[in-house]
Amino acid sequence: METLAVRLGEIVDLVEPLLQQISNRDSALPVLSGGWSRKQLLAHLIDSASNNHQRFVRAAQQDSLAFPGYDQSANIVIQNPQQASWAVLVALWSNYNRYLAHVIANLPANKLETACRIGDSGAVTLAFLVDDYVVHLEHHLKQIGITV
Repeated sequence: METLAVRLGEIVDLVEPLLQQISNRDSALPVLSGGWSRKQLLAHLIDSASNNHQRFVRAAQQDSLAFPGYDQSANIVIQNPQQASWAVLVALWSNYNRYLAHVIANLPANKLETACRIGDSGAVTLAFLVDDYVVHLEHHLKQIGITV
């Protein structure tokens, strides 16, 4: 987990200044077919950080984890990140991920095989969830226009 924690920290350190260079106006423009903007994508990544934070910590406390699914479209509609400040979104995303890197580095090794079910998906391990979190983050950063 230490390697993933370091990787996540490196991603944040690299990406944060690049995100800060994007203007509030440009961050609200659609970048994906279907209309999602950088603001919406970054809000989705904040949701991912929030959901996975709970998954990581709870899975480390239990023998197995069952966690509800995630409706990304409904979350974006309810939270309306288009009206949020880009600077606030960038700061929240950056700091939440710095803290998640700390959490990941401190996950107990003996809990990494904890079986985790998210929504209707099949069981995966806590270690898989952590790895998948970083892969998912990198995927959406590419959609924003940043390759790490």
